[in-house]
Amino acid sequence: MRMVDGAGPRPKTASVLASCLVALGIGLSASGCRVDENDIHHWENTAHGPKKLCAVLLYDKYDTSLRVESALALIRMKPRSGRRLAFTQIDGEDPPENEACKGSLVDVLSGLRAEVQQPIVSQLVSSIIVELKRPPPVAQPGQAAPADGSFPYKDAAYAMLVADKPPLITDKGLEQTLRGALVEWAMADFERRLEARGQAYGMEQLLRVIGAEGVVGLPKLMTKETRKLDAMASLVAELGDAKTKEAASGALVEVAKWILSDDWAKVRTQELKDSNAAQKLTPTEEQFKKQLELLQDDELTKVFASMRRVGQRPVVEHLLGFATRKEQSEKRRQTALAALEGHLKKESADDVKRILEIASSDAPDVVLDQAFRRIGELPREAVVDKLYALFKTDKWKVRRAAATTVLKMSKVKDIGEFLGKLPDDKNFALGEALTYGAYLGELKDGKPVDALQKYLGAGSAAARTSAIAYYFSYGTSADVSALASLESDGARAPKCDADPDCKWVCDVPKEGSQEREQREIKTIGEFVRHCVVPAMKERKPEASKEQKK
Repeated sequence: MRMVDGAGPRPKTASVLASCLVALGIGLSASGCRVDENDIHHWENTAHGPKKLCAVLLYDKYDTSLRVESALALIRMKPRSGRRLAFTQIDGEDPPENEACKGSLVDVLSGLRAEVQQPIVSQLVSSIIVELKRPPPVAQPGQAAPADGSFPYKDAAYAMLVADKPPLITDKGLEQTLRGALVEWAMADFERRLEARGQAYGMEQLLRVIGAEGVVGLPKLMTKETRKLDAMASLVAELGDAKTKEAASGALVEVAKWILSDDWAKVRTQELKDSNAAQKLTPTEEQFKKQLELLQDDELTKVFASMRRVGQRPVVEHLLGFATRKEQSEKRRQTALAALEGHLKKESADDVKRILEIASSDAPDVVLDQAFRRIGELPREAVVDKLYALFKTDKWKVRRAAATTVLKMSKVKDIGEFLGKLPDDKNFALGEALTYGAYLGELKDGKPVDALQKYLGAGSAAARTSAIAYYFSYGTSADVSALASLESDGARAPKCDADPDCKWVCDVPKEGSQEREQREIKTIGEFVRHCVVPAMKERKPEASKEQKK
């Protein structure tokens, strides 16, 4: 039994102890005050224990080890009214018995004189490190895991680590050792410690303070058994260095491959059968197959979401390859390309080549749409010529996607170049002209309407109708006169018979009726009269985009 300030057995009476604590509370020495570790442990569970422990920590007459034990008792003390007092307010009374105890443990430590503070902090941190390094509790078969008693020590370590007014841990070597112990603690039981409640400071908060070194070990934990894959990926993406991100990227690819493997199907089939039996469900063979497919979709979608966060070459290579796999559903291929957002490298000729090949393939429209979205993230100079090459395709929807991608990365000065690249009039859709007209009006660095004037009456039918279609989206009743000379233009309009969606037809009033009917558009004049001018007349001048500018 440790004793301080005198020898002989410790007084047992409550009155002596009470008078001792009064002396402690007002900062006076009392030769009769003897406190040992038994008292410290006892006070952990008493109503006024926190005040007494704080008083011991403040009192210079006690040796350092006892004061450290008092601090540890405050740390591990069970919550009072749902709060851990060491991280909130040790003495919550108003006013407190001792003003120095009204704050947290860090506040108390910060208030100690420098010559006594550092020995206490040094021993306290060393004791915390020992607790952090203890193996996490292991659940016995069929039982819940025992309570993890390390959380208060982690919270104390975090609070001391971030204290900076002034810093509590001034020994850089000790600080680094503590940081390493915190990382080791986090990796030892990451998933359970991530989601555990009752922590003063969460796992993500801790790792953000530690930085890149805190997530170096995460890629090794990113396996097919991981339940918190998305959280791990988010932390690596936010905090990891290049090497860690690359390792995480590779780990995600392995998980994605496993989800598509026979091994996955075998494992999940049995799990799904057991789940159905537990719920007394009896699906047909076809229904069970659909259940399994939906489960696989869900797991793949989650992995793709993690890939989207991390990126890096392994992920890019895998997703580009996956998007070309015709045996995979269009939804999966679409999701794979969506996960590539922001990860294609402008300096990689192979990336550009592969994404353009997907965009020009016979993939479903939703897949092509995502491919063009990824192309749109690349520099104009890297892809514009290849996009213009797609204008020659007979697939007007592919051409429209390529053209709108070009327009999104263009400026007013590029209008002439764009219109000059449009194809001959055959298989040029009405939907193309109207779409291009709308996008042309969005171009920056100049006034699109001024740049388009010379193309209203000259050029190919595809170029002219696209320029005129600007007015379909942005012209108003006040602009009708600008197109008056074109209403009788007999030049042939483009023609498209590739599919019903591309035909040149507009709704016009049915003669002698309130109804409307479709009329085939054969000339530029008919396009202006029946398609563009009616839309302009419905739009008041104050709604003009040019006026808004």
